[in-house]
Amino acid sequence: MQMKKILILANCASGLYDFRNELLLRLLTEYEVHVSLPDEEEVPEIAGEGCVVHHTSLERRGMNPLKDGRLFAAYLKLMREIRPDVVLTYTIKPNIYGSLCCRMLRIPYIVNITGLGSVFEEGGLLQKMVVLLYRIALKSASCVFFQNARNKQIFSEFGIKGEKDRLVPGSGVNLDRHSFEEYPEEEKPVKFLFVGRIMKEKGTDELLYAAEELKKEYPDVLFEIVGSYEEDYRELIERKQQEGIVRLTGYQKEMHPFYREASAVVVPSYHEGMSNVVLEAAATGRPVLASDIPGCREGLEDGASGFAFAPRDGKAFLQALRKFMALTYKERRQMGRNARNKMEREFDRKTVVDAYEEEIKHCTDRRK
Repeated sequence: MQMKKILILANCASGLYDFRNELLLRLLTEYEVHVSLPDEEEVPEIAGEGCVVHHTSLERRGMNPLKDGRLFAAYLKLMREIRPDVVLTYTIKPNIYGSLCCRMLRIPYIVNITGLGSVFEEGGLLQKMVVLLYRIALKSASCVFFQNARNKQIFSEFGIKGEKDRLVPGSGVNLDRHSFEEYPEEEKPVKFLFVGRIMKEKGTDELLYAAEELKKEYPDVLFEIVGSYEEDYRELIERKQQEGIVRLTGYQKEMHPFYREASAVVVPSYHEGMSNVVLEAAATGRPVLASDIPGCREGLEDGASGFAFAPRDGKAFLQALRKFMALTYKERRQMGRNARNKMEREFDRKTVVDAYEEEIKHCTDRRK
């Protein structure tokens, strides 16, 4: 009997492998899994597990009618070749253009809203275009997954909906891979860790401001940045590094050793679907200081497992850092324990994989 086929459309190989590999492995036991990706970062690992990987050019940022038209055509061609029984999409362009192709070809599809970005806040013509495309694209979606309740509410307010929707705790977190680690020794300097793309919407400006101000009060405090440049911050980061304000480590495939060495992890982001950094840090047993936004606040308990602060506000971020510095060593260590407990209660990745598998099975059974 021929295995059913599933096609997954994503905009980043590393994101798919790092946060959704457990789903891939589960699906490979029952389906022929095809994956469409624009880059090669983790492709050898994904292919090595048994997925059939297809390269599809995609620009993650901005809207260019010509390039987006090529993406639509590429997805259409790919689906006609593979003839999948169900398609699963992640992030805005695969969500929109992949879904439109599925509607044309009458293929069941499931959509995952991993975050909304600034377009839903800034208004204007671009927002109207995106909303219209989403309304058309998601109309026949078998299920739309949301990673936080606010994103779900915003889609409802704009009249964007599929046949049904479900709320899941982001991608969850692998509690074995990100195992609990004992808190760093008391005599070590306090180290704040930032993990993410170096860009404005990740709170880079606020991070640099707060780090510089805090080091005036606590010269021994360390700020480490683990991530790659997404926007032109190179000159500024290099200057701050020379001044001893921050240390740039660059992108790393394996993050657990960095979480283990951190005193706390900071996430001054403007937008998140569900911050994987918050979840991974908390699972490791590290307090989290994060913007009080959907996608971050769900993963921490303010005052118990970390501190929340107003987004886009360097002074509010600085105040949260000061509050953390005022804690005793015992209080910081207990915060980390509280963070791990919350992940075990609410964010086990196995529950997310179960939810996807259930909806995928529903699609394939209905089509049969």
